[in-house]
Amino acid sequence: MRIVSLIASSTEMVCALGFEKDLVGRSHECDFPESVKRLPSCTEPKFNITGTSYEIDQRLKAILQEGLGVYRVDAKALDNLRPDLIITQTQCEVCAVSLKDVEAAVCELIASKPKLISLHPNSLADIWTDIERVAVALQAPERGAALISALQSRMRLIAEMTARLHTPKPRVAYIEWIDPLMAGGNWMPELVAMAGGVNLFGEAGRHSPFMKWEELVAADPDVLFVSPCGFDLGRTLDEMRWLVDRTEWLGLRAVKSKRVFLADGNQYFNRPGPRVVEALEVLAETLHPEVFKFGHEGRGWITSL
Repeated sequence: MRIVSLIASSTEMVCALGFEKDLVGRSHECDFPESVKRLPSCTEPKFNITGTSYEIDQRLKAILQEGLGVYRVDAKALDNLRPDLIITQTQCEVCAVSLKDVEAAVCELIASKPKLISLHPNSLADIWTDIERVAVALQAPERGAALISALQSRMRLIAEMTARLHTPKPRVAYIEWIDPLMAGGNWMPELVAMAGGVNLFGEAGRHSPFMKWEELVAADPDVLFVSPCGFDLGRTLDEMRWLVDRTEWLGLRAVKSKRVFLADGNQYFNRPGPRVVEALEVLAETLHPEVFKFGHEGRGWITSL
């Protein structure tokens, strides 16, 4: 089978299921495992992805207001790859190539007549369903069941350990975008709860909501967890000036207690695939360092200075 995955998370699913050898194409964002970078890219952004979070937000809004997709699909490249299966998503047009853009490209394909699968990850349960759907499409449902069971077991162990803790659960503000401020939605509130925290903003299974700085100050969280969508640690650290320069910053409980954590959203928290387990581990060892040591510090997360 010849597979083209146009989402970073589904590329990771295909590889975790043991079908990396069948991948023939990827999106420009697919970079894990490292070996997939050898594959030709079939997409590119329609906007400049450099700049501040505010500048990126404005460019995205301008494109979306025109009813356009954020990413461009290379129909010619797809045709040359002759895929049997193309995997895309409908969850968020900002996070990955949209279904409508892929359908438009597929309509131009003549030779291979590929099967198209669109994933719908809005919650943890949806992630398991998507892994199952990919496994079925790859004619390996038993591998999907085994992978899901293994991932759920690892997560369940963490949740059971945090449930037995006698210390108060920290109140957590999960920041998914800095300017404008957005809280984590979808599967993020579920991860915070499993890691032994109380999520203050955003609802499980629903898109990430905008929030006001005044709301964050009023909530005065015990922990600030900053993990902007698509940003690595270096870029997140650069963006922190938009928060730390505010007058109320030094008075926040999380800042005074040195419980402000920055995480690699691009690699862990914004990819609804197998590494959602690592995302939970990152949260667990930041919220309860006296209990959990998974070794992600310095690579998956750092403490903000």
